[in-house]
Parts: sequence; structure tokens; C-alpha cells
Amino acid sequence: MKPSHAKLLPRQHSSQTQRATVSLRPKALLAAFLSIACVLSLGVDVSAIPAAAKDKKPKQDPALKGLPITELTADEAILHAMNRLAYGPRPGDVERVRQMGLAKWIDQQLTPNSIDDSAVNARLDNLPTLSMSSARLIQEYPQPKQAAIQAAKRADAAANTTQQLANDVTTPPAPPSSSAAVGQSAPRNSPEVNVADKAAVPASMKTKPSPTNPDVAANLTTPGAGKRNVLSGPDPNAVPRVIADDSKKPQRVIEELAMAKVTRAIYSERQLQQVMDDFWFNHFNVYAAKGEDKWYLTSYERDVIQPHTLGKFKDLVTATAESPAMLFYLDNFLSADPNAAQRQAALRAMRQNRGRRGRPPAHQAPLGQQARKNTRGLNENYGRELMELHTLGVEGGYTQKDVTELARCFTGWTIDKPRLNPEFKFDEKLHDPDQKIVLKKKIHAGGMKDGEQAIELLAKNPSTAKFISTKLARRFVSDNPPAPLVARMAKTFESGDGDIRAVMHTMIYSPEFWSREAYRAKIKTPFELVVSDVRALGTDVDTPMPLVQWVGRIGEPLYQCQPPTGYADTAEAWVNTGALLNRLNFSLTLAGNKVRGARADVGSLLGVDATEPKVALQRALQIFLGGQASPTTLETLQKQLDSPQVLQAKLDDPVKKVDLGVVTGLVLGAPEFQRR
Repeated sequence: MKPSHAKLLPRQHSSQTQRATVSLRPKALLAAFLSIACVLSLGVDVSAIPAAAKDKKPKQDPALKGLPITELTADEAILHAMNRLAYGPRPGDVERVRQMGLAKWIDQQLTPNSIDDSAVNARLDNLPTLSMSSARLIQEYPQPKQAAIQAAKRADAAANTTQQLANDVTTPPAPPSSSAAVGQSAPRNSPEVNVADKAAVPASMKTKPSPTNPDVAANLTTPGAGKRNVLSGPDPNAVPRVIADDSKKPQRVIEELAMAKVTRAIYSERQLQQVMDDFWFNHFNVYAAKGEDKWYLTSYERDVIQPHTLGKFKDLVTATAESPAMLFYLDNFLSADPNAAQRQAALRAMRQNRGRRGRPPAHQAPLGQQARKNTRGLNENYGRELMELHTLGVEGGYTQKDVTELARCFTGWTIDKPRLNPEFKFDEKLHDPDQKIVLKKKIHAGGMKDGEQAIELLAKNPSTAKFISTKLARRFVSDNPPAPLVARMAKTFESGDGDIRAVMHTMIYSPEFWSREAYRAKIKTPFELVVSDVRALGTDVDTPMPLVQWVGRIGEPLYQCQPPTGYADTAEAWVNTGALLNRLNFSLTLAGNKVRGARADVGSLLGVDATEPKVALQRALQIFLGGQASPTTLETLQKQLDSPQVLQAKLDDPVKKVDLGVVTGLVLGAPEFQRR
């Protein structure tokens, strides 16, 4: 059994974030390093906890009715819920949830279809690729070379038409034949027909490196490591030409996906739905820069991930297994029974030999030689990742033999017309018809049912229940979730036949979720940090592309994670000097209204006199941190109040005006806001 991918990921993130450039003045740089020291100590500072919470258990607030909350105040609990089950509160959200009751808000989030989300859908109307099929995306956003070839063919066709018209002037038209109408031969020159006439698997697909190949050590998400990565750059406000609004290059498809992801996270009322979409896409990761997946990912997220985020786990696994995006990414579309070619050659020989008394024609090659032509073999990539990453986990008790047997179950699961109209296809001719033994269970249902039976076997395995419950608890509770909580979630998973909503309900309505230890115990990923900053400021975003690029600059280019593990969800993957300085840079830039297409009214939000820096700082701490900050954070921020960046005046000016954007940005860059 190969080692877990997860052990490799933190090192890759560290390398990509350390390349970040920083442009801060000395005092702000000092603040950043002090913030880093605070963030590195991931525990909760007890000095920031209200005395009532430490000394005794206060009477439960009516806003918390129905929830097992005893260690957090009402405001803390609401903030905790909105940082875990959403992407952070917007101005007024805490009070709104307090009025309706936290349990009611949670139950609404667990049934997202009950929430009107038409406002965010209206914002997405200007991203046309989101509603397109993969076939249409391939047609409208082709590779540059392919587009040039198509243009040349159209030019040739136009020239031929012109010449034909000229000939028609002097030559009488020939009558149509009885077998074809006039002009019927024209489509044979179209690129679509030429592509369809080729082999089912284009050569370019066969040469792509497998994401699980240990030889592919470079992480293409690293800024500057590959030309494909346009999600981050030296200046997030400068949009590359390839992703301009009128671009018809394939990169535009992924950029619109990323812009939609940011927009939904900021504006959707179905916040838990968006968090779960991010969680499951990361769990069933597909790398956008691998070959044809750039055209497949839109349908993958829209039609496979999003409809199943709170449904049955088995249905989600089945949908991903049948998705062209996953079939291509993990190479299962190439997997075939090694004996399939020989069987097909034998069948062809039998048909040809009928009536010839069993003697092959003199010109026919031996069966073995025929079978060796265009032979496709078993590919174990998907079988391995299905067990290790998608279901059982690396400690799930399977063997290499199980991986091979599972891969045999999924032979024949392939892609029909991958360059024209990619859809799932089960090819009986490529399937291994013999019995398989997976986890000591016989699988011999026949045909496509072999794979379906294997998915059901894995989905019902206790190791899967534990693995999925652990990942959910790690995402929503803490990096090292309590074992009793995971056990209860796993029990719900098994008894509910993999009902994800029921597992989430068990987790959310547990005392561990609301414990003091879980409060602000998670480090925000770059995506979570960018979105929570925007939401906290009530920022109006007209152009989400610069925000997408900031996410990449901080270290998490969207849809650009190459390993099938997806991005890590623990602090060690994100806490390092370069990344944290970039986080502070972003907060200062956003609060100062220097991000293109994003405007926030910090003055109205703080509602304080711009000539009183201490008052402005206290107000910002109350709004964004609930008034809770460690002594180190307070001392660091107070030292910045005399900085020329904060005071917009010369030393001898009688009135010093405070730059509220800088004060706000420093608070958003504080270690307490980096946690959720």
C-alpha cells in the first residue's frame, strides 16, 4: 500500500507561500511578525475570555435555546456558528441571528432549499459559462491551436463556396444523385466530424501525467511554476488578457468558476451549502490544469458536487465515479481488462470464419498479434484513490490486492466522445467479466453493476463512516477532533445509510462543537480569509476577479490543487511567514479600498470620530473581534496608532486625522481574526 498523500501536502503549501512578496513599512512589518507569533500559538488566550465564562456557567440566553451550549456566551456562540457553518458574519448578522434564534438559523442552513437565494443567482448571470454544457464549452472556448485550425477550415470552406459560385455562373449545376442531397458532403470537412472519426481516446489524453505518479513532484499551484496558473500574480488588480471578459480561451472557463465560487461564498444566504460544496470538492478533488478537465469542471461542480452536498454519501460517490472530470483526472477512462483486446479479436475471427470451416484466411494475422495492437490495460489510479482518499482512508484495512480487484470492477467506465460531447459511458467490451474479491467480499454482479456493487460495499464499510466523520469534524470542529464526537458521527453515518445531513446534525448539536476548546481553534484557509474579510466589511463587490487572484497569492489558487488529496485543512499547511504577511497585506488593501471592483464604507461601519485613533481601534476590535483580543495583540495594535500610516498628518499638524482603513486592516490582520 502506498503512503498517504496527506503527508506531502503541507510541505508543498509552505513552498508556494514563502515566495510571496511583502510591501509593508517597518512598524506594520513588526505588527505582522507579532501577529505571526500569536497565530503560531494556536491555543485560545484565556485572558480574552469574559470573567463570567471562566468563573461560572451563566444562565443560557434565550437565543441559544435548544442547543447544548454552556461554555460560550450568546454572541460568542453566534459568531462561532457563523465562522464554522458560514464564511463569517456580515454587518448586522449577529443581531439578526440573535433575534431569530441560533437553532432556527442552523436548521435553515441544514435545509438550504428552504432559503431564497435569488439575489446571488442574479449576480452570477454575467458569467455565461456556468450554465453551459461541457460540449458547448469545448466548442466556444477551444484551445488556441484548435481554434486556429477551425478558423482555417472555415476560411477554406468559404473560399470553396466562392469558387463554386463562380463556377455556377458558367457551368450548369449537376443534378443531385439519388443517394445524397446537394451539399451533403460538406459536413465531412467540418472539424467535428474529423474529430469524431478519430480513435475514441485522443493521443493528447494518453500522454498526460497521472496526478498520482510519484515522478510528478512539482506542485503546479506554486506561483510561477507553470504557465497554466493565472489565478495569482504580482498585481491582483491587473487582470491578464487570457481571462478578460471577452476572452474565448479555455482559461476563462476556470476563471468564471472561481469568480462564481467567491461570489457565492460572499453573497449566498445558503452559507452552509457553500461551505459543504467547498468541502466535498476538496474531498473529491479534480485538477483543472490536467488536459480536458478544464472543460469538464463546470459540469462536475454544478451537476455532481452541489446537488449531493447534504444527501446520501453513496450517491455522491457514484456521481463522482461517473463524472467525465473524475474519469479523466484519475485516468479511469483508460482502464480496461488486459484481456479485452484478445477477446474482441477472437470474436471478430469467429464472425469472419463462419462458413469457412474454421480455417482463418491466409492473410489474417495470428490472434495474439492482433490482440497486441492498441492494447489497453488496467489502470489502478482511481481504485487506489477511491479507497484511500474517497472512502476508507489510508488506515481503512485494505491491501494492494484489494486495489487491483477494485480497479477491475471499474473497467469499462469511460468517456463517450471526450472531445465533442463528453458523457459517461459503460463499455461492456472493455470490462473484466470475471469474479472479483474486494475486502474479502465476492463481486460478480456483471457489467456496470460490478462497480455499483463495489461503491455500495465501500460506502457501508465502518472504516468509511469513521474516515468521513473524522474529516467533517476536522473541518468544522478542530484539527484534532474529539474521539467520542467522531464515534457518534460515525454511528449516525452507519445507521442513516450515509446520510450527510444527519451526520452534520449530530456534529452541530454536540457539546464538543460548542466547547471553549473549539472556539477560534481553526486557522482560516486563504479562501476563507478573503471571503470573511469581505463579508465582515460589508464590501460591495462588482468585480470578483481580483479577490480570486488574492486567494491564489496568499496560497490557495482555486481549482489548481494538483494532488488528489485536495488542499489540507490543518493549521500547519497555512501558518508560515510569507502567507501570514500576505494575509495582512490583503486586509490592509481591502479595508483601504485599494482592491479593484470592491468598495467598503469603513467610516460608516465604525461610526466614530476619525480624529480619535484609540476610539477607532476599540470600535474596530468590538465589531470584528467581539471585543476579544489577547494582550499581545492589543499592545501591538496600540503601538501602530502613532504610525504615519495611521495618522494622516505631519508631526506639527494640530489635528491628526486617523486612516480608518489602516486601523481596520490591522485588526482584520490580527491573529484572532485569522482563526475561526
